[in-house]
Parts: sequence; C-alpha cells; structure tokens
Amino acid sequence: MNLRLTILICSWLLISSVLAQESTLPSSVVKSLNGAAFDTEDFNNGGKPMIINFWATWCSPCKKELNNIAEVYEDWVEESGVKLIAISIDDARSQSRVLPYVNGSAWEYEIYIDENQDFKRAMGVNNVPHTFLVDGSGNIVYSHNNYAPGDEYELYEKILSLSN
Repeated sequence: MNLRLTILICSWLLISSVLAQESTLPSSVVKSLNGAAFDTEDFNNGGKPMIINFWATWCSPCKKELNNIAEVYEDWVEESGVKLIAISIDDARSQSRVLPYVNGSAWEYEIYIDENQDFKRAMGVNNVPHTFLVDGSGNIVYSHNNYAPGDEYELYEKILSLSN
C-alpha cells in the first residue's frame, strides 16, 4: 500500500509540474546585428502576435521561408500587426555572413544572433527552420519545424485567428 501511495504521489507531482510549465518565451541573451545584448524575455509587440523564427545562413529552407514571408510581410503587418523576429543560430564560423545576407535580402524583420545557441536550447529547437507563433499575451500558441513552400499561408491563418 505504501508503494502505491508513493507512486501515486510521485505521478501527481510529475503531472502537476508539467501542467504548471508556462509556454512563454524564456529569458536568454541574444545580440542585435550591431552587437547590443538583448534579453529574449523582453520581446513584445504591444499585445499583438509575434513570430519567432530560428534560421541560419547555411540553411536553404530557412532562407526560402524568410524570403517568401518577406514578400507578404508588409501586408501581414498591416492586416494583423504581427512582428517577425528572426533569430540566427549561425556559429562563430558563419556569423560574419549574417549581416551581409540580411542587408542583401532587405528584410524588415528584427534580427538577432543567438551566439551560444542558449535561446535555441531554451526553446527546444533541434533543427532549423523552426517557427513559433506567440500571442499578444506572450504565450507560445503554435510551433512549426522545417519548411515547404506554402507553409507561410498556414502560419498566416494562425496569425489571423489571433488577431480576431
């Protein structure tokens, strides 16, 4: 009987701790393209949705996704107020390619570099591209891994559902 009670209590504690975990952005330090440190916990969009996209310069699907979103991003912002934050996970060997690539792409996104990949780990990102949608209250409401052309339309539908 004691063993059953112990197992029951341990199970309850485990389940309650999992349910208590918030799906909000963790605190981690990333750097802006000009080298300024920024705490990811401070990402916000004034009560409107945000897209957090993990990408790298060596990742073709990442660049395709961000370039395809760039074509419609202005309309998305106008219609929903969404903000996209692109987090580069390029390491020391490829970080020097981030700024030239971003400048050549003329993205209107906020761009940060996750130098030590601490934010990537805190968000549970295993491979890129990985896209998260955050509601106006800061809760992660959608996550998508990889990219196929057209995925941006599914993302936009999710954004619109938050804006209504």
